[in-house]
Amino acid sequence: MSELTYREGLRQALKEKMEGDPRVFILGEDVGAYGGAYSVTRGLQEEFGPARVRETPIAEAAIIGCAVGAAMGGMRPVAEIMTINFALLAFDQIVNHAAKFHYMFAGKIRVPMVMRTVSGWGQLGATHSQTFENWFSSIPGLKVVAPATPRDAKGLLKASIEDDDPVIFIEHSLLYGIRGEVPDSDFREALGQALVVRPGTDLTIAGYSRMLHVALRAAAQLEEQGVSAEVIDLRTLRPLDMDTIYESVGKTHRLVVAEEDWRTVGIGAEIAAAVAEECFDQLDAPVRRVAMPDVPMPYAKNLELALVPTEEEVVAAARSTLE
Repeated sequence: MSELTYREGLRQALKEKMEGDPRVFILGEDVGAYGGAYSVTRGLQEEFGPARVRETPIAEAAIIGCAVGAAMGGMRPVAEIMTINFALLAFDQIVNHAAKFHYMFAGKIRVPMVMRTVSGWGQLGATHSQTFENWFSSIPGLKVVAPATPRDAKGLLKASIEDDDPVIFIEHSLLYGIRGEVPDSDFREALGQALVVRPGTDLTIAGYSRMLHVALRAAAQLEEQGVSAEVIDLRTLRPLDMDTIYESVGKTHRLVVAEEDWRTVGIGAEIAAAVAEECFDQLDAPVRRVAMPDVPMPYAKNLELALVPTEEEVVAAARSTLE
């Protein structure tokens, strides 16, 4: 094991895949000499050259359009979109091209590409702090990944690059500096497989990306109150690993879903509906959702912090299922 940051895990995944597969290349704004907006691709252009780490104009539709075409031609592009907000400019290419071509060409065409992008907040305001993972997760033909740890940042990115389907790989802006153990071996983390990161018996808390860490802090607080909380890292949002959630709910009989997204039509709403359909007789309390209120993200730090879900909110939701 080595201790790496989330950013270093991503960079190692890109480096190792580029070393082992000449079809893999990177394209996007500032990915070369500057090293990417969040320094993930720093040093890769010097090592692999500008043909494999390609600078692009500020044109998201062109970036994704080129990636789709390259993937259809046998390459494995990794396109960086600076924030998920800017992916809206490439929505047609993502939804109507990348996600549909395998279906429209009767399975004869694959689109093995990854769109790396960044979600999250940090005084970035209403148009730069949005979280659209629920949008992409509703599109058949896409896979959506949201790693929470340095190990998963590396293992899930390598698996995403190797996958034959288009993958939306969502990194959180506030996780790049966190540290964690990452195997030195050549490993992958399976797409579509959630992970029980903390076992428990009294209730289940499911989260993803940064909210996994919030859920773990909430579980620690609950333990001090005599409550045993099982914590699940969803890791992949499409496909959702509902079997792991069903199994956990069958044991704990209570569920809280924590997400850094708007409450209405979020990932938590989908999970709550599925659990209500499949585990109704096993539930001892309604499923609780912890999410952001349905308002745009403000610039002011105090108002921003008032919107983002906290471990105290997760604890309160958990306590409500036990009353």
